[in-house]
Formats: sequence, C-alpha cells, structure tokens
Amino acid sequence: VLSVIALAIVIYKMAQYVRRGTGTDRHVDEAVRLWLAGDRAAARSHLADRKTALAELVREAMGQAGQTGGHVARSDLEDHFAIVAARQLQRLQSGFRALESIAQIAPLIGLFGTVLGMIEAFRQLQGAGNAVDPSLLAGGIWVALLTTAVGLAVAMPTAICLSFFESRVARHRLAIEEALTAVFNTGRTGSAAAERAGERPIGASAANAH
Repeated sequence: VLSVIALAIVIYKMAQYVRRGTGTDRHVDEAVRLWLAGDRAAARSHLADRKTALAELVREAMGQAGQTGGHVARSDLEDHFAIVAARQLQRLQSGFRALESIAQIAPLIGLFGTVLGMIEAFRQLQGAGNAVDPSLLAGGIWVALLTTAVGLAVAMPTAICLSFFESRVARHRLAIEEALTAVFNTGRTGSAAAERAGERPIGASAANAH
C-alpha cells in the first residue's frame, strides 16, 4: 500500500514539475539580463509565451515594477510577490510530507514484520519440543527477513525521489529570489537616478498630465 501511494505521488510530482518547469529557466535568465541592460520591453516580450511557473511570476513582477514609481509602492510590491512566491513554493512542495513519512515508516513496518515472524518461528520451535524441523524454522525466518527487505525496497527509492524533488524546489527558490531581486532593485535604481536627474517618475507625470 505504501509503495502504491509513493509511486502515485512521485508520478504526480514529476508531471507537475515538467508542466510547470520547476527549477531554473534559461528564458528567465535571458529576460533578466535584458532587464538589467535597460531593455525592459524586450525582457517582457521574451517571457510573453513562457508558461513555466518562474516565467509567469517574473513576467508579472516586471510588468508591475515598470508601472511603479514610488518607493512605498515598490516595497508593497516586494511584499506581495514574496507572498506569491511562497504560495508557489508551497504548491510545489505538496506531497513532500507524505513521501518523507513513507520513507521513514516503510522500514519500520518491515522490521515490525520481521519481529513478528521471528516470534512465530520460535513459538513453533517451542511447540515442536524435541522433534524440531529445521526447515520449518528456516522458512519462518526467511519470511520474517523478507518483510524488512521489502520495507527497505520501498523506503530507499522514495527517499531518493524526495531528495531530487527537494533539490528542484531549492533551485526554483533561488531562481525566484535572484530574478525578483534583479527586477525590483533595478527598478529602484532607475527611479533614484531619475530623481537625482530632476525627473519625475512616470506615474507622477501621468498624474500631472490629467
């Protein structure tokens, strides 16, 4: 039962990660490079058709950062996207607790089966008295040890898959932090430079025009 549950979760997570492109995205890296170079329109268009979770988040952040002129509003945006990123990571980490529990419980269930099997084998040995059949005792021990082997066979692949998923999410988290930091810090630097040059932010100019 645990092996079936673990296999179902692993297949679901693999499909989710492939569909959402969990981890780094070279298109996002190129878009951030264009953004840092000052070509914001090209950076947004570079991510226009990307459907990965990272690209969608960075594309939205670029759109919001390009329309924001004040420091307070930008700080609010950073808080907003921090929450959005946390929710995205939480969805990507769904099922991790179940895989971790299976990796820990499966060997214990196997060991429990081994202990029960050994108890039964020695009970039969005691009941046989002087007429001991070694094959009966060996058969009971073989079955008992088999439960531990099966438990380990379930736990080890589950632990490996969990480690792989965790590494992908860690890469995704790092990519989000790097991309959002580049987007918002560049926007803040641009606004500060505009203010030092005596220019008004775009939002303020639009307000004055009205």
